[in-house]
Amino acid sequence: SRELLVLTYGALVAQLCKDYEKDEDVNTCLDRMGYDIGIRLIDDFLAHSAVKKCCSYSETADMIAQVAFKMYLGVTPSVSCSSAAGNEFSLILDKNPLVDFVEELPAERASLCYCNLLCGVIRGALEMVHLAAEVTFLQDRLKGDAVTEIGITFLRKAEDRKHKRN
Repeated sequence: SRELLVLTYGALVAQLCKDYEKDEDVNTCLDRMGYDIGIRLIDDFLAHSAVKKCCSYSETADMIAQVAFKMYLGVTPSVSCSSAAGNEFSLILDKNPLVDFVEELPAERASLCYCNLLCGVIRGALEMVHLAAEVTFLQDRLKGDAVTEIGITFLRKAEDRKHKRN
């Protein structure tokens, strides 16, 4: 449940900070863990949300914000398209429940991306529906920004594999 995740997430990040000396290693671990969650979570999402297939990157970004975030974290980020090609979007969270119990990052952890798990979840879930994407934090309230912003760049639609008979 959302409450359990919020209550235990800080302990998870704190343990990773003890296990890894470099913030980059913690960030990578959080992303990898999120990716593993995302590839499993997509089945639950599709089963419980009754959503239809998205026909565009824009629809997909809206679905992530309006349905997935609401369903799992209880918040609805706003979505903005940031490219003329229509493949880059930002999810802007006015409130991020994962940081409810965090005031600020310690000075020695300035490059820590505390909520990097979310990037991995989104990337893993998108990959399972055959959408390759790069997902990164663009702004973070824990680092003094006004909002939390997650950038999603859709790289390409995964090619359907066609088997050739020899």
